[in-house]
Amino acid sequence: MNIATLKTEKVAVDQLEVYKNVVVFSSPGTFVHETSEYEVEEWDVDKAAEMARDIKERHGARPFGFMFKRIGRKTGELDAYTTASSVFYYLGGNIRTAEEVLAGDSPDESILRSNVRNNDIKRILVNNNSYRSTHSLDDDDVVLDFQI
Repeated sequence: MNIATLKTEKVAVDQLEVYKNVVVFSSPGTFVHETSEYEVEEWDVDKAAEMARDIKERHGARPFGFMFKRIGRKTGELDAYTTASSVFYYLGGNIRTAEEVLAGDSPDESILRSNVRNNDIKRILVNNNSYRSTHSLDDDDVVLDFQI
């Protein structure tokens, strides 16, 4: 079992009256990412990656990645909220450094070069599991060796 890495924890699990674990899959969308949320027993990266094989969003889009969340509430609280989240796991893709992107001269990537330069992006990932989408990579993001 490959347990996900915790990124943020607002409330420790032993302080919660009720909670559930979910995995949130992200897929390319028209203007924003499509997301699908499923309840899971634990933050198992390998099981979540396998779940991704069966997910199809609008227009046949497939997940490019996922993260885990713990949703819960303390005694006396009325609403549940995200109490912890994992790092983001990308389901494969091609990693490119800022230097590689900025060295290019393709007119098709002029906006990408501008975004990398102006937003101080160090690395990007180009999704290869679904419709092509490009994402900035944070230092703690994980790219899995995976193909849908």
